[in-house]
Amino acid sequence: MSGTLYGIGVGPGDPELLTLKAHRILTGAGVVAYPAPDSGESFARAIVAPYLRAEQIELPIVVPMRVERFPAKTVYDQAATEITSHLESGRDVVVLCEGDPFFYGSFMYLYERLAGRFPCEVVPGISSLMASSAVLGRPLAARNDVLTIVPAPLEDNEIRKQLVSSDAIAFIKVGRHFSRVRQLIEDAGLLNQAAYLERVTLPNQKLMPLADVGAETAPYFSIILIYKGAETWISQLPITGDDL
Repeated sequence: MSGTLYGIGVGPGDPELLTLKAHRILTGAGVVAYPAPDSGESFARAIVAPYLRAEQIELPIVVPMRVERFPAKTVYDQAATEITSHLESGRDVVVLCEGDPFFYGSFMYLYERLAGRFPCEVVPGISSLMASSAVLGRPLAARNDVLTIVPAPLEDNEIRKQLVSSDAIAFIKVGRHFSRVRQLIEDAGLLNQAAYLERVTLPNQKLMPLADVGAETAPYFSIILIYKGAETWISQLPITGDDL
């Protein structure tokens, strides 16, 4: 009997936002794999650290943090090979994924390599997008509003199109693209309708109007939310300081 592969979403950062199902599977598995940078600690592991057991086998999947493209295929091929050996030995393997596994999550690359060969279950998690709306105290969208999720690395012209066509926009993967995206939002006349959030649900989270942010770059774990639909909460941004 082979083991089962689980991809579990561990949420945006607050350990208490781990679902009950994810907690049950995590604490019962023999092997825990997670993405890790080539320097520093794994954010996904840090989220669930209070729930890990000493006897569990840990399997870091080292993903180099580089501006240029790295050989991602090699990284996931190697990780799939290591996970395969555990599954074939009958051990269940949990793969941690920040936020939700299938919402821009790295687990999808292991899923495509292994799901056809072993039992596999995906456990959804709370994404940073949903958490951002919650801590901001402003809905993402309502009624027939069109919500668009825009990865900040997109080209300028594509971003301009989305700023025009959508009722609500969420920018993710902001990081080093912050200054460029902020300027595009300002050019579209939407600066005063935009909120900036970083490290949501963590003790050092920040929330503020985008117009008040003067930095040239932002952490990778930052989001910009814009609403220009028909609801009245568009005119109120219920934040005034650097953090809450």
